[in-house]
Amino acid sequence: MPAKFTVYLDKANKYRFNLKAGNGEIIAVGESYPDKKSALKGIASIQKNAPVAAIVDNTIVKETEKKPAAKPKAKPKAKAKVAAKPKAPAKPKAVKPKA
Repeated sequence: MPAKFTVYLDKANKYRFNLKAGNGEIIAVGESYPDKKSALKGIASIQKNAPVAAIVDNTIVKETEKKPAAKPKAKPKAKAKVAAKPKAPAKPKAVKPKA
């Protein structure tokens, strides 16, 4: 079965249409129109323009944009601590006698 457009009234009494694939699955939905004539014009516009419409892929990341940061690598395991040499005691400062 070929694809088909279906025109219908929505809950707000506005005209809408959808495009169903041959298997009956909805593959496109039109906006709401105030009257049936406008909805049919919307369908005609798709029928006319769709075969020559370009595909614009907005999912491509531009070179100037930063890519998502990579997950940080796991920290290396801590090495066993080696006992440091004890520091020599500080030498006392010479104190000048008061005159």
